[in-house]
Amino acid sequence: MDRKFYDNEREIDLAEQKSLYKRSKQIVLARTVIFILIIVTLAAGYDGYPYCYETAAVFALIFARLVRFHERLRRRREFLKSRMSVQGSYISRAGGTWRNRSNDGSVYLKNERPQDIDLHVFGAGSIFQYICAARTKRGRDRLAEALSPTPPKNFFEVRQRQKGVAELLTRPRLSLDLEAYGRLMPDNHDTTELIEMIEEPPSTISPILHLRYLIFPIFLLTAALTYYKAIDNIIFVSAIPLISLTLAVIVLRKTSEMLKPLKIISNELRLYKEIFNRIEETEFNSACLSKIRETLTKEISASEELQRLSLLVDVVNTRRNPVFFILGNALFLLDFHCVIVFCELRRHAAIHLRQWIDAWSEMEVLLSLASIGQTRTTFCFPQLIDETTPQIETKKLSSLLIADKKAVTNDVKLTAGTTIITGSNMSGKTTWIRTLAGAVLLAYAGAPVCAESFKVSRLWIFTSIRVNDDISQGLSTFYAELLRNLAKKNCQC
Repeated sequence: MDRKFYDNEREIDLAEQKSLYKRSKQIVLARTVIFILIIVTLAAGYDGYPYCYETAAVFALIFARLVRFHERLRRRREFLKSRMSVQGSYISRAGGTWRNRSNDGSVYLKNERPQDIDLHVFGAGSIFQYICAARTKRGRDRLAEALSPTPPKNFFEVRQRQKGVAELLTRPRLSLDLEAYGRLMPDNHDTTELIEMIEEPPSTISPILHLRYLIFPIFLLTAALTYYKAIDNIIFVSAIPLISLTLAVIVLRKTSEMLKPLKIISNELRLYKEIFNRIEETEFNSACLSKIRETLTKEISASEELQRLSLLVDVVNTRRNPVFFILGNALFLLDFHCVIVFCELRRHAAIHLRQWIDAWSEMEVLLSLASIGQTRTTFCFPQLIDETTPQIETKKLSSLLIADKKAVTNDVKLTAGTTIITGSNMSGKTTWIRTLAGAVLLAYAGAPVCAESFKVSRLWIFTSIRVNDDISQGLSTFYAELLRNLAKKNCQC
């Protein structure tokens, strides 16, 4: 692990965070001053001073810009905090103090697959807990699927994933940024409901929604005619906004139902937009990462589409304010515009959203596998042998679950046959077996392993380390072992 790199990054982020905090205080002060000036100019306009209302409108625009800028600063500070948290996670794993990480993958333990427990694949102090960088449920499911004792049918996809992980190791800042954005999402964020809602055919658009283009021009026309004395009755002018607002209220339940999916994605949508934009602006060399980028840029840009959707979400959330709802619908029929725009964006997103989310979940897997190379001093990418003869050869292999300074390395060369490992109690026999089998499992996932070199062919991983007998159920150790072997056989089939 390049500890100096992460320490330097932390110092840079701390310096920027302090600068942003100082600027935020200045923005708060400026907002307070501008707000006072708005009140003063409005009061002066009420007293009859000329151009005060126009000046108040200018101050209101400045105030709105300051609010927006302050929000951008707040989001940047949140991102930097998340980024430093990722750096701390890398450092803790390198130092061996990573067992307090929240997600240990216990939900993926399977009774019919005893290797999960025997090899510490899932659960407290497990391989999954060490490497997992996935924040979404879809990403964690994909990572758990990759950590399988079953060998892949061929090594092509594994080799492609190895190249993608290797490239991420040459781009540590990209890995930091992507994982930091992901960490801002809710823990175990599940996008299934969102995808299903977006993919549902939208409701039929009522012809009344097409009135959105008529209300404001008619209002401007009648206002201009009234100003130039062509119309003497002011009631006629005020009736236009009232009619517009009445129409919006009549179809409010229908429009709210059509805009319902936007309530789910207000914060996550912005994060996905930042993630996709970061990936899209990066040119990759490996086929694995290039495929992810191509998925996000093919036909339409994922980040640009989500940017438009994000702006729409902001508008829809703002319409919950009664004042904004009344003014927006009285003058522009804003709800009608939101529904039409969302239906258009929904048609585009329905085609691509599932692919975009799947692309990010694969990136989460690659980030997780790359964490081994980012936190270990010695590692290599296994050489995957296509020969049918079972064989393993490794030099200076150590356990991923033991810190570098404490780990004892070993060499081994095994082929088809029986090997007996002997030694005194507590001499490390079981630890070494778990280390070797766990390294094979990581090799099949496309991850680096903690060794100077590692070669492995396609072979099945079977274990019989923890056998749980149960006297109350009449399960002897021998019978429990028979049940485990039966489970292995069924798994293999």
